[in-house]
Amino acid sequence: MTLVRLLSTIAILCALAGAARGQTGTCDTSAGPPSREFELYATEQWPKEAARFKADAGNVSRDGERLRLKLDNGSTVELADCRHGITAHAYLYEQYDGVGGFYVVRRPAYRDFSYTLVMRSSGKQYRVYGTPIWTSDKKRFLTVACSWIPPRGTLTIQAAAKGELATEAEVPLPTCLDETETCAARWDNPSWIAVTCTRGDGSSRRGSEFVVMRTSDGQWKTFGR
Repeated sequence: MTLVRLLSTIAILCALAGAARGQTGTCDTSAGPPSREFELYATEQWPKEAARFKADAGNVSRDGERLRLKLDNGSTVELADCRHGITAHAYLYEQYDGVGGFYVVRRPAYRDFSYTLVMRSSGKQYRVYGTPIWTSDKKRFLTVACSWIPPRGTLTIQAAAKGELATEAEVPLPTCLDETETCAARWDNPSWIAVTCTRGDGSSRRGSEFVVMRTSDGQWKTFGR
């Protein structure tokens, strides 16, 4: 399977998100020779990315395989693509999230698919597995990681403050791990999340549904599962 096809497959399997964590974007030049397929994939995407730069002109630019993001203090964060073997990955600018104060960067890779959130005030980087979904009051957002390759099954609730992301809760989604269901989530209100899982076998049988609620003590709890 070519890298381009593999990236497309992973993008479908890992379209939702998971728990955020810092990342290094390591490129191991000994992991394999430069991938021609990966190079073609990246260069095909760059014109589309350049069109998205226009929404944040002056703060986002590209120099070949290096994506540059300007921070509030005038310095720059540089994210470098990699074309080598199993560490192959690209960074493609998506948008600036003004509510959270971070850049959203897509990161297709040889064995994964994720997003990098770069805080514009601090330059700190976090990895998630889908774009953030905000509450109506814009105080916190959720992401959902639901895939079996690689195995992920987590709903994560986070809030942005002082140049960092704080994780308030991580809710397991076990049916994502065994390939039986694909789960999605939405905010019904700032304290109530509805989770709907669709069966992955194509049957008409109803998938699982439950809610995640924020209780009076500030804790997030699961009901109906």
